[in-house]
Amino acid sequence: MVDAGGGLRVQLQHVADPVFSALQSDRNRILVSSSRSQLRPIGGKYFQDVFKQAISHSSPAASVALATMQEAMKPQKHAVLVQDENQLLENALRLLLQELVGAAVDAGEPVMQYGRSIDDSDNSGGLITRLLDIVLYLCEKTHVEGGMVFQLLEDLTEVSTIKDCKEVFAYIEGKQEVLGKTELFGRGKLVMLRTCNQLLRRLSKANDVVFCGRILMFLAHVFPLYERSAVNIKGVFNTSNETNYEKDQPDDVPIDFNFYKTFWGLQEHFSNPAALIPRWHIFSASLTIVLSAFDAQPLGDDDSTSHQLDEGDDMTFNTKYLTSCNLMSLELKDPSFRRHVLVQCLIVFDYLKTPGKTEKEAARESLKDEVKVLEDRVKRLLESTPPKGKDFLKSIEHLLEREKNWVWWKRDGCPPFEKNVSERKSSIEGTKKRKQRWRLGNKELSQLWKWADQNPNALTDPQRVKTPPVHEYWTALAEDMDPMSGIEAEYSHKNDKVYCWKGLRFSARQDLEGFARFTELGIEGVVPPELLTQEVRLKVHGKSDKSKQKAAKKGDDAATVPPSEENQVLSILQFKRMEATFI
Repeated sequence: MVDAGGGLRVQLQHVADPVFSALQSDRNRILVSSSRSQLRPIGGKYFQDVFKQAISHSSPAASVALATMQEAMKPQKHAVLVQDENQLLENALRLLLQELVGAAVDAGEPVMQYGRSIDDSDNSGGLITRLLDIVLYLCEKTHVEGGMVFQLLEDLTEVSTIKDCKEVFAYIEGKQEVLGKTELFGRGKLVMLRTCNQLLRRLSKANDVVFCGRILMFLAHVFPLYERSAVNIKGVFNTSNETNYEKDQPDDVPIDFNFYKTFWGLQEHFSNPAALIPRWHIFSASLTIVLSAFDAQPLGDDDSTSHQLDEGDDMTFNTKYLTSCNLMSLELKDPSFRRHVLVQCLIVFDYLKTPGKTEKEAARESLKDEVKVLEDRVKRLLESTPPKGKDFLKSIEHLLEREKNWVWWKRDGCPPFEKNVSERKSSIEGTKKRKQRWRLGNKELSQLWKWADQNPNALTDPQRVKTPPVHEYWTALAEDMDPMSGIEAEYSHKNDKVYCWKGLRFSARQDLEGFARFTELGIEGVVPPELLTQEVRLKVHGKSDKSKQKAAKKGDDAATVPPSEENQVLSILQFKRMEATFI
């Protein structure tokens, strides 16, 4: 357990191991009493002796690491390694590592294999490998400071040759799952980044290509994609990549030497597009001459087949063209050579079209038209260059479009774009669940819209135009109201808002008298009394039922009088109000 305020707390177990039996008799001779009456080691020499004794045996790191730390802490009565003592341990391990490397160099053996006995298995390493395993185990279990193993790896690569560094890095690759853990890597990622960058500076880009690729793949594995140190934030160009060509005109030149100088002089502008704007007129004039030469020498299908590489060679071919003036006429007929030059132009134009952070970095407004004209001309040449010029141009345009997203992401400060999958939180009792949202407001209208979308004739079907009679529609609710049916109130049709809403619309058109009872008696009062039993009718309509029946008998003989216009308006207003209630 780590205690950031008071130091590193070491959790130790009682581990009985015969490895440290030889140290028991010598322990009292190297101890002194401190001012707090606690026994402490004299210096880092004691730590070196303990770890040197531990790595001399080929036991697994998991079984030796805790015993080693317990032996190192035995002189103390407390189990806390304060900051000074933690630094003392780190210095002691670094001195021990230097001592082992020096002994390996004197013995003429590989650093990672030094001290390996004949009896050891093929997978076991030397003394330095065992030391790194023990320290890595202690760092992983938080018994010591997490960045200690990264510091040892940095020291080891600094004092090792390139050949030995390959074996050291092979050890790092084998432990990358442990080294890449968030708790451990967060304490030493800067040290690991510095170690890998120092290795890349020492390696040759021509002779150590595979080793450089291994280092870059390791960095890509342990660092996230949005790591700022892995991208070119400032947009600095590699101006050290210079193209050397002949400045003085030799004798018997087969082509125009001025064109030769103009053509290869474009590479100076391509290597640093940031300095192109002040020299735009020179660049545009030179590029116009080169493009005119390409137009004057169009390429056919015969030229593409004569210069085409084999499929296997094309996979590993790294282009670096020769700049001899004697080869200029042949290079102009090479489709691959012409494509490389034209793609360079598109990359430069894409940079000039991208707005800069300041006005000095942005392209001038007057250059946009000129850039557009030159860009269209370059695209036409690329499209006419065999083989498959149109497909090649589409691929380049797609890559440049994706590059814009990369540029804008860097200008926004490289925000993280990796999102963890949100875990569903367990539902808490008493909390309100969020209501489901429907496209058209409710489930029925949304489903109706879905059916109409799947079947365009669904709304014009003659079967849908049929309107049921009021007595037939309210039969279901009338049966629910009968106590003899045994239907519970929870499952009654009166709780179905859609059913009630449709019934009110039918009653408003067919039974205006029943619709008027809704205000006083509710939805059950709209049900025609003829559908109800006598007991239910008396319960719902009360004593007024008899008077209404008498009035109905008298009205049979008389002519039917239509409701007045005022009553119709009131009924319509009531219907609108009820309709809004159910919606």
